[in-house]
Amino acid sequence: MSDTHKKEIDQISGVETTGHEWDGLKELNNPLPRWWLYSFYACIVWAVGYWIIYPSWPLISGYTTGVMGYSQRADALAAYEEGVSARSVFADQIVATALEDIPATPNLLEFAAANGAAAFGDNCAPCHGSGASGSEGYPNLQDDTWLWGGTLEDIHTTLLYGIRSDHDEARIGEMPAFGRDELLSRDEIKQVSNYVASRTGLETQDGVDLSVGEILYVDNCAACHGDDLRGIQEMGAPSLMSANYLYGKSLEAIKKQVHSPRNGVMPAWVDRLDEATIKSLAVYVHSFGGGQ
Repeated sequence: MSDTHKKEIDQISGVETTGHEWDGLKELNNPLPRWWLYSFYACIVWAVGYWIIYPSWPLISGYTTGVMGYSQRADALAAYEEGVSARSVFADQIVATALEDIPATPNLLEFAAANGAAAFGDNCAPCHGSGASGSEGYPNLQDDTWLWGGTLEDIHTTLLYGIRSDHDEARIGEMPAFGRDELLSRDEIKQVSNYVASRTGLETQDGVDLSVGEILYVDNCAACHGDDLRGIQEMGAPSLMSANYLYGKSLEAIKKQVHSPRNGVMPAWVDRLDEATIKSLAVYVHSFGGGQ
C-alpha cells in the first residue's frame, strides 16, 4: 500500500481522517450516529410500505391505486359534491321565497349573507371594492345615494339587467355630451356649471352671470335633474344636491362631465349567475345599510 493510502489519525481528536484536505483542514472520518442511520432505514421501509398501501406510482394511463384504494382527490370531490348538495337545499328555498321575506327568515338570511359575500368578492369587488366603498366612477354601495333606487327590489333589478349593458331590459340613462357634440358653447358650459356649483355649495368663478347659467340649466338639464336639482330616479338622473358625485364634486369636474360625460356600464348578471346567487347578492348589498 502506498503512503497516500495509509491511515492517518488526527492528533487532536484521535479520529481517523478521510485523506481529504482543504486549506490545511482535514476531514475526519466520523461515522454517522446510529440513531440517524436507524431513522434513515426506517424512512426507507416506511416509503416502501406507503407505495404499496396508497396510490403512488404513475402509469401510462393512470396510477397504482394501492392496497387501500384511498384517494385524497376522491375525498375532495365527495366533499365538494356534499357541499353542492347542501347548498342546493338552501338555494332552492331562496329561489322559492319572495325577496322581501328573505331578511325575515333567519336561516335563509344567514345563507344569503354568506353566499352573497362570496359572489360579491368574485364578481363585484373588482369595481366596487372589497368593502363596497367604490371609487371614482364606481358607486359607493354603502351610502344612500342610489341612481335607480336602493330598495331590495331596485337592487335586484339592477343586478339582473345591469346599467347600459347589452341586455334588452338594462337600465338606460345617458347624459348628452353638451360640449363634444356642440350642443352648448364653451362659455355656456362654464355658465351652467357655475350655476350648478353655486347651488351645491361649491366656489364659483368671478365674473360669471349665474342668472344666465340658471336659464341654461332650465333649458337643458332640468328635464332630467329636476328644477330643484335633486334628480329623477326613474330616469337614473342623479341628484346634483347630493354630497356624493360619481366623478368628483368640484367645479372642474362638473365642467368635464357637462362637456364630455362619462357613462359607466354595469353588466347584466341574469345570464351569468343563477337566480339564488343574484337574490343573495341583492340581500347582501342591501345589508350594507345604504339601501332604502
